[in-house]
Amino acid sequence: MRLFTYMKHYLFITVLLSSAWISLFAQPAFYDSLSSAAIELTNDRVVYDPAYYSLDYPNGDVPPDRGVCTDVVIRAYRKLGIDLQKEVHEDMKLNFGKYPVTWGLTRTDKNIDHRRVPNLMVFFARHGQEKPMSKNPDDYLPGDLVCWNLGGGITHIGIMVDKQSRDGKRNLIVHNIGWGQVLADCLFDFEIIGHYRYGDN
Repeated sequence: MRLFTYMKHYLFITVLLSSAWISLFAQPAFYDSLSSAAIELTNDRVVYDPAYYSLDYPNGDVPPDRGVCTDVVIRAYRKLGIDLQKEVHEDMKLNFGKYPVTWGLTRTDKNIDHRRVPNLMVFFARHGQEKPMSKNPDDYLPGDLVCWNLGGGITHIGIMVDKQSRDGKRNLIVHNIGWGQVLADCLFDFEIIGHYRYGDN
């Protein structure tokens, strides 16, 4: 009887530790993959184009040689099987009042809602993890999403990746600020207004 009880406890502890081990390593693996997906996007030649496009739904995308900063994020997540067009659209339909009314909209628009930085910020805050907006580069990990205020009411977003700056002090960012989908050392170049982690939550 004692042996049976011991084995039962041993099995329970083993399962518990295995679950903790899986949980510990599953999330970093996801964000490493997101980092790799973002870096892969820099191989594509893309012209900065903020034009409004009528998109398929779900999984709609602007022409592959076009895009803005949000399209970098959308395309990176798509490589991991997450369709932000669908996720944002469905959340906005149910919670429209929680999203910005900057554009005077009275209803959702599946063609553009997910391509607007303020909408992504609300979505990531609601469904992901909000992280500190510090001046410490160590707080920004591969797979993190960072949003900036460029001034004049212009917002911007990029993905932290596992490549480092030349001085080895900061992780680089994949973004599109006007010159296509590029890798850049720009973490603290602008005012940070959002820092998130979303995906394998």
